[in-house]
Amino acid sequence: MHRDLMSMTWLDGLFLHWPVDPALVEERIPAGLDVATYDGDPWLGVVAFEMPEIRPRGSPIGLGFPEVNLRTYVEPSGGGERGVYFFNLDAGDVLGVAMARLFFALPYYHADMHVSRDGDEVHFTHRRTNPHARPAEFDAVYRPTGSVASAEPGSLDEFLVENYRFYTERSGLWYCPIRHDPWPLQDATVEVRANTLFEANGFERPAGEPLVHYAGELHVTADRLHRV
Repeated sequence: MHRDLMSMTWLDGLFLHWPVDPALVEERIPAGLDVATYDGDPWLGVVAFEMPEIRPRGSPIGLGFPEVNLRTYVEPSGGGERGVYFFNLDAGDVLGVAMARLFFALPYYHADMHVSRDGDEVHFTHRRTNPHARPAEFDAVYRPTGSVASAEPGSLDEFLVENYRFYTERSGLWYCPIRHDPWPLQDATVEVRANTLFEANGFERPAGEPLVHYAGELHVTADRLHRV
């Protein structure tokens, strides 16, 4: 049963995805997980968004901050639901980083981050400040184009965005269910002015241009961690 222990709203989500060599990702995920692929390709994704409010259930006080993460998609080796595996999550709030590390065992790092808007254009800037992690920077200007639509069942778009749990490792393998409506996707234009998230996580930068999606606003809830 999903208990909605944490609620949050995600605004102005930018999804950038690249297909990569399976061997590049396989060696970087924990035992017990397999890389999920679409038509034989695993994907690495940079996802940036702002959370104006994230609130534990029953709390009268919420937090708000931007976030950017580098992720791939995985499945349990013995069979099970596809989900997200994070290589990093950088956020612009010290308390939020500490809470996420404690309660969700996720690789969060504090960063200086800023989101500004000019009409439908979004400018997202990030520079990691954690002294115990590799430097990282992400700077992008993006805007939605076209109409809003949900991903078609069985499509690559669905594979990349419609994932309803994440996996993490802390003295064993765990997952956390999340719940939300289908992503309200739009095509988007983007100018990436800086992106060292791949290098910060020990990856070579993927070749070619990314597949780009935008999502304006989505309400999300998260449960507690469950052992796989």
